[in-house]
Amino acid sequence: MDEFNEPQIFWDIGTAYDLFVSLHVLHNPSDFGLRPSWAAGVRSRLNNDQRKTLEETNEIMGTIPFRWIFSLPEPKDTASILWALSKIPPAERLLPLTNIDRKDTEVYERLKQVEHRKTWDDEDLAFVRSRMLEWDYGRKKAKYAEKLLDCWANAHEFGEKMLEALDSYYEAFFAEEERHIFPALKDAYDESSEMAEKISFPDLFERLSRGVKVSGLFNAPEIVLIPSYWSTPLIFFGDIDQNKKAILFGARPDDVSLVPGEVVPDTLLRILKAISDPTRLRILRYLTKEELTQAELARRLRLRAPTLTHHLRALRLAGLVYLKVESQREQLYAARLEAISGMYDSLKNFLT
Repeated sequence: MDEFNEPQIFWDIGTAYDLFVSLHVLHNPSDFGLRPSWAAGVRSRLNNDQRKTLEETNEIMGTIPFRWIFSLPEPKDTASILWALSKIPPAERLLPLTNIDRKDTEVYERLKQVEHRKTWDDEDLAFVRSRMLEWDYGRKKAKYAEKLLDCWANAHEFGEKMLEALDSYYEAFFAEEERHIFPALKDAYDESSEMAEKISFPDLFERLSRGVKVSGLFNAPEIVLIPSYWSTPLIFFGDIDQNKKAILFGARPDDVSLVPGEVVPDTLLRILKAISDPTRLRILRYLTKEELTQAELARRLRLRAPTLTHHLRALRLAGLVYLKVESQREQLYAARLEAISGMYDSLKNFLT
């Protein structure tokens, strides 16, 4: 087991983070237990060109642009983001959103060459794919590198379209959403920072992530914790610099839904859906007795790895399992029975 050193904790808050998280969620609704039809309805408020541009923007971001947002002055809201982007030359707007640093001169020069040529070749593609591993984008879809190069080959035009699409998305949907979610972000910020003064970072992270236990994987000397309404119940990671890692944690209360006007709380609905499946109940039964790896569960249940991954993801979304990460290769699962107890109370409160 790796030795763990308690990091220095910093905090940040701003709806700008949720602007980009919301785009990721709306383009991958099933990953967050969200109805695809509702997500499609939000996207339909934009015209075809704007929808395509935001889809491409989401694809090439890789992760939330932590480094850029963190560097901006307060208030870190959408108006600030749009204003800051408008002050960047269109061809340069891809840099902050893709977390590409000018200091990485090899990457920057290669992309500027692609922009100048307005096309790319196999050598450019091989170069970007090799860097994807260094960026920890190794699990991105194979088309990621090609999409990134396509955008850089038309960097000026894409930069203009991207800002226009983000502005339209803000006007059509996110402006109202921003006003709605900020109080929850502030509450989570206050409660979590107070909690951090009383417990260790591993315990704090377990609570904020709703069941992820880590050992030795966050040996960054400085960690910035950022509340997010839209990421709930999952977490996002990113690097701000060599010493500072960002962690975006869920801040949406358990008794509300992401969908405006929906009366059934998201957390309650995810739990009820998760335990309505007999295979997931069998998984929970095993995990109440002992911690098991995914491979051990697959053997006991006689399930293929992709099928088991699907079920474990549903249980993780519902907060019904602990995920204990011992190393990059070793992950143990255990039942999180307090979530079941909480579900009884949530169901009773909702019905009465």
